[in-house]
Amino acid sequence: MNDDAGYVPTKYDSVFWIDVEKIQPNPYQPRRDFSEEGLTSLAESIRQYGVLQPLVVTRTDVEKPEGGLESLYELIAGERRLRASKLAGLKQVPVVIRHGDNNLTKLELAIIENLQREDLNAIDRAKALKKLIEDFGISHAETAAKIGKSREYVSNSLRLLSLPEHIQGAVMGKEITEGHARALLALNDRPEELETLFKEIILKRLPVRAVENIARSIAQDRVRKYHRKTPEMVELEKSLTETLGTRVIIETNAEGGRLLIDFFSPDDLAALAASLIPSSAVHESTNEGVSESEPDPIIPAAPDEPPDDELYSVSGFTV
Repeated sequence: MNDDAGYVPTKYDSVFWIDVEKIQPNPYQPRRDFSEEGLTSLAESIRQYGVLQPLVVTRTDVEKPEGGLESLYELIAGERRLRASKLAGLKQVPVVIRHGDNNLTKLELAIIENLQREDLNAIDRAKALKKLIEDFGISHAETAAKIGKSREYVSNSLRLLSLPEHIQGAVMGKEITEGHARALLALNDRPEELETLFKEIILKRLPVRAVENIARSIAQDRVRKYHRKTPEMVELEKSLTETLGTRVIIETNAEGGRLLIDFFSPDDLAALAASLIPSSAVHESTNEGVSESEPDPIIPAAPDEPPDDELYSVSGFTV
């Protein structure tokens, strides 16, 4: 028996062969992403072996204009198989017919059928879970029980919908992975840093682990004491980040601080070095014949210590 019986508490009695043109798509279908390559591959398999798993439909009898009744069918589960069957040129497909299902039941079956597929992208899955919860008024735990997952799985999936629309679109378009998206969630309350890190993922193809580390480091800034970081220093961070093309963080403490510059490959490091080393710098080791009579350079006296309120002034800072 087909896989659909694994989640529908009804035993199907018969399989019917129905014209593909009489089967209407399910308006509650949560799946929006159908890979053309995948459909082509499935269509080729169907040409060779046929449709091995029946589709699930409901039937409605409608009166024809010229009189008499006509049976129409609405898909509950199996839209990918239906599309591939049409692509393969089939005129009929095997179906099992459900009776007495209302719209909410159709929605539930369609959502669960899709959620049990491993290739459903994370955003469509989250939207399907949200619709299931909202339309049925059930809890995360009840939803998890219906799809055979944990409550945490449901809650974490739903959190992805809090990301900006264009980042959700990047997940659906496979520009970034679900792992990248989950890491970005740590910066949801810091939109500028979120957008910067998202662009770095796209441009530099950062692995998920690197994104997790960066996001964690930025998120932890909220609990650090930055009472001595002035608005000018914050602006300098932003300017350096734009100039160097990578994230720059200034960390301060009572004695001074440090400048953190991210890089992700030897090429990145070389490019940063080229940006930071003045073009006029020359390696003295290439010069020969230095006169021994030249006097030692006079080391200027150290300037007086600046007052504490000028310790972090950036008026003389250059890159």
